[in-house]
Amino acid sequence: MDGHESLRVFQLAYKLAMEIFEITRAFPKEERYSLTDQIRRSSRSVPANIAEGYRKRQYPNAFASKMSDADGEATETQVWLDVSKDCRYIDPSTHGRLISEYKEVGSMLGHMINNPLKFKPRSSALPSATANRQLDR
Repeated sequence: MDGHESLRVFQLAYKLAMEIFEITRAFPKEERYSLTDQIRRSSRSVPANIAEGYRKRQYPNAFASKMSDADGEATETQVWLDVSKDCRYIDPSTHGRLISEYKEVGSMLGHMINNPLKFKPRSSALPSATANRQLDR
C-alpha cells in the first residue's frame, strides 16, 4: 500500500478542505474569529486525522480511533456548512454538494473504522528484534 495520499478518502477530504478555505475567504470579516475559523479548522482536521491514522495502521485500534476522529470532524464541518447556508454565506446548491461529498467521506471512514485489518500493513513497519539488536551494537 502507498502512503495516505493514495487513499481516495484522503484526496476527497483534502480537496474539500481547500474548497472550504476558498469559499470562506468571502465570509464577512466579523466571522473571521468564529465561523470562518471553526469551519476551516474542522475541515482541515479531517485529512490530518486520516493521515495520522494511516501511519498508525499497524495498530488496528489506534487506526480506527483516528478514523473515528476524522469522521467526527467531518460531521462538525457539516454543521458549520449548515450554519453557513442558513446565514446566507453559501448558496443552497454549494451547500448541498459539499454536504453530499462529506457524507461520502463519512461512508468511506465508516468502512475503515469497521474494517481496520484491511488496512494493516502485510509486514509490520516496526523494526524486527534482530534489527533492534544490530542497532544496539
